[in-house]
Amino acid sequence: MNATVIILFLSIVAITLVVTYIAAKQTRTTNEFYTAGGGLTGWQNGLAIAGDYLSAASFLGIAGMIALSGFDGFFYSIGFLIAYLVVLFLVAEPLRNLGKYTLADMISARFDAKKVRGVAAVNTIMIVIFYMIAQLVGAGALIQLLFHIDYWLAVLIVGVMMTIYVIFGGMIATSWVQIIKAVLLMAGTVVISFLVLAKFDFNLLSMFREMKAVTPLGADYLNPGVKYKDPLDTLSLMIALVLGTAGLPHILMRFFTVKDAKTARSSVNTATWIIGIFYILTIFLGFGAAAFVGAEKIKEQNAAGNMAAPLLAEALGGDFLMSFVSAVAFATILAVVAGLVLSGASAFAHDIYSQIIKKGKASEKQQMLAAKYASLGVSVVSILIALVAQKMNVAFLVSLAFCVAASANLPVILCTIYWRRFNTAGAITGMLSGLISSLIIVFFSPNVFSPVEGAAILVGEPFFTLTNPAIISVPLGFIGAYLGTILSREHDLKRFTEVAVKANTGIREGEYVRPTRIEATRQQDIST
Repeated sequence: MNATVIILFLSIVAITLVVTYIAAKQTRTTNEFYTAGGGLTGWQNGLAIAGDYLSAASFLGIAGMIALSGFDGFFYSIGFLIAYLVVLFLVAEPLRNLGKYTLADMISARFDAKKVRGVAAVNTIMIVIFYMIAQLVGAGALIQLLFHIDYWLAVLIVGVMMTIYVIFGGMIATSWVQIIKAVLLMAGTVVISFLVLAKFDFNLLSMFREMKAVTPLGADYLNPGVKYKDPLDTLSLMIALVLGTAGLPHILMRFFTVKDAKTARSSVNTATWIIGIFYILTIFLGFGAAAFVGAEKIKEQNAAGNMAAPLLAEALGGDFLMSFVSAVAFATILAVVAGLVLSGASAFAHDIYSQIIKKGKASEKQQMLAAKYASLGVSVVSILIALVAQKMNVAFLVSLAFCVAASANLPVILCTIYWRRFNTAGAITGMLSGLISSLIIVFFSPNVFSPVEGAAILVGEPFFTLTNPAIISVPLGFIGAYLGTILSREHDLKRFTEVAVKANTGIREGEYVRPTRIEATRQQDIST
C-alpha cells in the first residue's frame, strides 16, 4: 500500500460523498428519490446510462476474459454493445411513455392486476441480486489487491458505502456519481489504450501478429473456441447478452429520469456512442494485459482474471496509473451498485409495499421509509451471497443476470407493447416461466456444480452442460407468455389500443393535442 493509492481512493470517496450530501438536500419526494424528478437532460442521462452499464464486468471482467481467453472474451464486448440496438428500437420510448418509476409500472399500464405487479417486482429483485454479486466480487478483489485486507472485509466496505449513497441521495446522487464515474472511466481507458498501442508502434497488424507469440495459447488466442468449445454455449451466451439489456431493471429505470420519450431516445443515442467506444477499447486492455502482464501473473492475483486491468496499468504507468485506474474501478463499482440497490428498493417499496400492500394509499413518508429499509435489505442479501462467489469471473456473473432479464422480463415487455391479444395470464406465466427456468438451469449448471473441487460452488457433476442457459430459458419465457395467453379466455382489445397509442405518442386517453398552425390550415383547406 502506498500514499498515492490512499490519496486517490480517498479523493474518489470524498467526491461521491459530497455529491450525495448535495443530492440529499434535493431529495424530498418519492419522485425525486426514484427518478430524480425526471429532470435529467438527454446527455446527462446518456452519461449516467453509460456509467450504469459500464460496470465491473465491463472494466475488470472483460479485460481479464480477453487476456486469458482471447477471442472468446471479446464476445462479451460484442454482445453488450449490440444489446443497445434492441433497447433503442424496441423498448426505450414505449417504456418511458407507459411507466412512472419501475418496470412493473409499465406492465401495469396494460394489466391493472396486483399479481402482475408482484411478479414483475420479484423478477426485478432477483436480477438486481445477480448483478450485484458481480459488482461486489469485483470490488472485493480490487480492494484486496490494493490494501491487502481480507476479501470479506472489502465486500463489507463497498456494501456499506453503496447503501449510504442510495439511502441519503436517491436517484439524484446515483445519477451524478454515475456521470462522474463514466467520464473518469473513459479517460482511464483511453490513456491505457494509447499506451498499449504505443508499445506496438501504433500498428494494429503488428499487435495482432505479436499476440500469437506472447500468450500460452499461441495462434489459438485469436480464434474462437478457447473458453466456449460448445457452439451452443456460445450462442446461448450471445442470446443472453444481446437480449438481456432490454430487461435489466436498473437500466430501464433510467428512462424515467427524463421528461419525455424524445429525451429518452436521445439518452440511448448518447449512451450507445460512449459504450461503443469503450467496448472497442477493451481489445487493447485485454491484449495489453496478456502481453505485458502475462497470464500467470494475472491468475496468481485473481484466478478469474478480474485484476487484469489494474495490473496492466501498473505495468505501463507504475503506481500512479495503477492507483488511478483502481480508484476509477472502485468508483465504477460504487456507481453501479448504487443504481442496482435503488432499482431493487423501488421494486419492493413502490410496487410491493405501496401498490400491493397499501393499495396505492401509502403516504410520501411511508414510501420513503419503505424504500430506505428495502435498500438496506437488498444490500445485506447481496453481500452475503457475494462472500461465496469470490472465485467467479465478474463478466460471467453479469451474463447470468442478463440471462434472467432476457428470459423473465423481455418477453413480457415486448408482448405488452406489441401483441394485441396478450393478457394478464400470459404476463404472469411468461415472467414466471422465464424466471424459474433460468434459475433452475443455472443451479444445475457447471457454474454451481463441478467435479473438480474449488472450480465451482459445489462439488458434483452438473446436470446441464451449458454455462449460460439463455438458449433454453429465453424461448421458455416467450412460450410461457404465449400459452398463458391462448389458454386464457381473458381479452381486452380496447386496453391494448389505449396502450399502443400511449406507448407510441405519449398521449393518454382523453388528452387533446392542439394542432400546429400548419396542421390547422391544412385541416381548413380540406374541409373547404
